[in-house]
Amino acid sequence: MIRVAVIGAGQFGANHARVLHELPDAELAGVYDTDAERAREVAAKYGCRAFASLDEAASAAQAAVVAVPTVNHAEVGCALLKRGVDILVEKPIAARPSEADLLIATAARDGRILQAGHLERYNPAVVAAHKIVTKPMFFEVHRLSPFSARSLDVDVVLDLMIHDLDIVLSLVDAQVEEIRAVGLAVLSPKVDIANVRMMFTNGCVANFTASRVSTERVRKLRFFQPREYVSVDYGRQDAVVFSVEEGATPGIPGLPNIGFRKLETQAEEPLRGELKDFLHSVTTRTPPLVDGAAARRALVTALAVVEAIEAHHRRLAL
Repeated sequence: MIRVAVIGAGQFGANHARVLHELPDAELAGVYDTDAERAREVAAKYGCRAFASLDEAASAAQAAVVAVPTVNHAEVGCALLKRGVDILVEKPIAARPSEADLLIATAARDGRILQAGHLERYNPAVVAAHKIVTKPMFFEVHRLSPFSARSLDVDVVLDLMIHDLDIVLSLVDAQVEEIRAVGLAVLSPKVDIANVRMMFTNGCVANFTASRVSTERVRKLRFFQPREYVSVDYGRQDAVVFSVEEGATPGIPGLPNIGFRKLETQAEEPLRGELKDFLHSVTTRTPPLVDGAAARRALVTALAVVEAIEAHHRRLAL
């Protein structure tokens, strides 16, 4: 069993503690938070220690989940890596690319595992879609959620949209060529709703909409590739494929026959899949599905979207 500490006892940290407590290959070593009372509450709930310091946590664990505010990811992550602790850092991996570079370099130098918490990569529907992707040329992605006071230290791009940016980047075998974006602050000082049109060097186009001020919860990704349309529902954890097949639709001359199939999936909480992958990497010393390089690319792309939104605001001001 791998002894794992959770650093940060907020909503994300508490969820990690819950799943680690349930996993047979993990021992929840304890929880640390600068808010000692909050750490004690989470520790008491899952029957583990509430560490008095980051050093104490590092001494008691082989691996750690870093679920502190984004601005502290690099500082806390590097401190743990230097102590010989493998880490899973919540998304985004860092506040700046230079900080992501520091995490990546420190992990490489010290021979440590560095994984980023892009848990939607472990959604069974996304896993199934990855297996049948060929050459996607158009994406339509929606991620809408009701307002929550959680994660207001970042805007909706780094809070929600970055999940979908990471997934699309993993599906498209090309570089981003152009980004056009618009975003608005509604209920917080930062952008709460954003729409993005992204073009890739191979001609692929992706449209993203993310909102944390919606009246409903929608999490869907759809894409077209030669002779196929694939629809992924993150919430239902299912994926379906419509395909153009040989022959004509019975009774309708000239209309191609449209096939339909539901991709095979195995239901699992994405966070559980993510932590299982982390434990596997720690045990086997093999790279995780979402390593530092993939997380850095998602961060750089998200920051480019933020810059495109700001550029649009400047044009409107003129």
